[in-house]
Amino acid sequence: MCIGEPMQVLAAGAMRARCRDRHGREHDIDLLLTGAQPAGVWLLTFLGAAREVIDAGRANAVVRALDALDAVTRGEAADLNAAFADLLEREPQLPDFLKGQQP
Repeated sequence: MCIGEPMQVLAAGAMRARCRDRHGREHDIDLLLTGAQPAGVWLLTFLGAAREVIDAGRANAVVRALDALDAVTRGEAADLNAAFADLLEREPQLPDFLKGQQP
């Protein structure tokens, strides 16, 4: 399982962007999978590469979940229902490419 991290584009060229993570640190991110993106856009990143362009609401939801996981790993209390609220009221869904496959 991989965990993506939202980052906001500060400045970008054709294939790389300077982005800020949820802790305020800056990173150089590969844009090969998403193409060039303007400043202000949110990206879901993993291992130094943008995997998906996301909106601010989705970025905020992922940040809440990551902050809760960080708290739990430090042994602190975390409101997991609030952190994962988007998952509580729905049934899990298989991705389209897995639907119809037999085990």
